[in-house]
Amino acid sequence: MLHLKCFKKLVLLIFWSLSATLAAGQSLLVFAGAASKPPTELAAAAFTDKTGVKVELIFGGSGYVLSQMQLGRTGDVYFPGSSDYMEIAEEKGLVVPKSERKVVYLVNAINVRKGNPKGIKSLRDLARPGLRVAIANPEGVCVGLYAIEILEKNLKPEEIAAVKANIVNYPESCEKTATSISLATVDAVIGWRVFEHWDPERIETVPLAKEEIIRIGYIPIAVSSFSKQPELAQQFVDFVISPEGQQYYRKFKYFTTIEEATAWLGAEKPVGGRWQLPEGWLPK
Repeated sequence: MLHLKCFKKLVLLIFWSLSATLAAGQSLLVFAGAASKPPTELAAAAFTDKTGVKVELIFGGSGYVLSQMQLGRTGDVYFPGSSDYMEIAEEKGLVVPKSERKVVYLVNAINVRKGNPKGIKSLRDLARPGLRVAIANPEGVCVGLYAIEILEKNLKPEEIAAVKANIVNYPESCEKTATSISLATVDAVIGWRVFEHWDPERIETVPLAKEEIIRIGYIPIAVSSFSKQPELAQQFVDFVISPEGQQYYRKFKYFTTIEEATAWLGAEKPVGGRWQLPEGWLPK
């Protein structure tokens, strides 16, 4: 049995070595939602070290980078921040459906400055007069749509109006949403719980009540229909979901299984899905 295990490891090592030799000089173009930026940058660098394939990453709001991919009719991999936009990509024929894989799971939370100087403890606190709040632009950023769904389904109309009055910015990516807390341009955002682990010295998590969470998000990945090298693109997808690739997501405390997400939240919730943005949220 030991010899068989050694043989399998040797075969795998030869495969990766041969792949790296053949792939030297090649490159992949990945359109990615910024919800996975820190670990994805590390995973892409590790993939390049292993295979010799350069990975160009274009980050932004999931809807915005999907539009770029579609308009340019280019790209090898689509890697949005939640399932919402992957479903749209599949409906439009922009990805290879059978290539889709789940990478990690996400849970919403309130993100504040380290030390919570404004004493924010609950969702209703975001309606307090004088607070500066940011929510990612829901027209192109999944976490913004999740945030508005949470507000709409948990607060009274007058409370929602008070939160709206406090919103000073609708950032166009997860990265910009988290940065607004890091730079103290706002007092709170409804983002992902993982933002704290992007910048632990400046960001703190205020968990939402488990009853307030509508659904658990997940980050999918798939081969683009525009890829001229789908086998190489699939190799990158396989690397990201492999134990070797997953270590970078665990480093930033992403949930790599639904069980981990459920345990942290303390309740089972629907996973993924879509929700329609109601009118009246964005300034005209």
